[in-house]
Amino acid sequence: MERLLNFIYEYRAFFIFLLLELSCAWLVIENNQYQSTKYFNSSNQIAANIIGFSQGVREYFSLRTINEELAAENANLRTQLERKSQLREHLIQNKDTARINQYEYVSAKVVGNSTSLYKNFITIDKGAVDGVVPGMAAISNLGAVGKVKSVSDHYAVLISLLNVDEQTSCVIKKTNQLGSVRWDGVDMRYSTLLFIPRHATPVIGDSVITSGYNAVFPDGILVGIIREVNLKEEAPFWDIRLELSQDFGRLSFVEIIKSRLKSEQDSLKQITIGDPK
Repeated sequence: MERLLNFIYEYRAFFIFLLLELSCAWLVIENNQYQSTKYFNSSNQIAANIIGFSQGVREYFSLRTINEELAAENANLRTQLERKSQLREHLIQNKDTARINQYEYVSAKVVGNSTSLYKNFITIDKGAVDGVVPGMAAISNLGAVGKVKSVSDHYAVLISLLNVDEQTSCVIKKTNQLGSVRWDGVDMRYSTLLFIPRHATPVIGDSVITSGYNAVFPDGILVGIIREVNLKEEAPFWDIRLELSQDFGRLSFVEIIKSRLKSEQDSLKQITIGDPK
């Protein structure tokens, strides 16, 4: 410490000169528009280069995780392809071409994503010119993400599953017991499964998938895994905590599902039930 103080004292004139030079440079930048503009443009470019480099480093070290996710996705896609192939053969035999081509998928990049609010939204880079309209479902390679809320020509805003106002009709895969998933606003990795009656037998580790009842999500889309189950005395429903299959903090791409039969289903429902008062 003494050596450091002696060093500073010995070169005090140089340090004072350096401090005055920096002060002068700052005053010039602060009081001259041209110099200020050049400085901030240069500093922003340098900052952008540093951020880009650090992002590249992070992406490089996350390649193993990305490869694991891609391998899992490929395995899942092969399973789904086999099931859909069998279903397609069945529908072809029954000449139900509308159901064969019921769904179309639009891939989109996430350009905005909030996770820390009670009502979170996701912005994507596809909009009306790509055929995206409000009410369409959004999924990722890991599971359900949300649904389209509003659309402009080239962008769309999704209601995330991390939204306390959003409920998604789901079933427990093993028992086909119907319920609803709604976020409680606490942890972005967990949600709650509601309306599972006390006579049901939910088990930790059971998968929860979309039911297909609301004409938004197709049936069978993974939503999460049951991690906690509790039943209070005299309570009509179970308290179930669900670990979401999608980590919304790492969401980069989604697929928008366009259902060609949704308008037909909605029209029939409106004709049968009528407009709610």
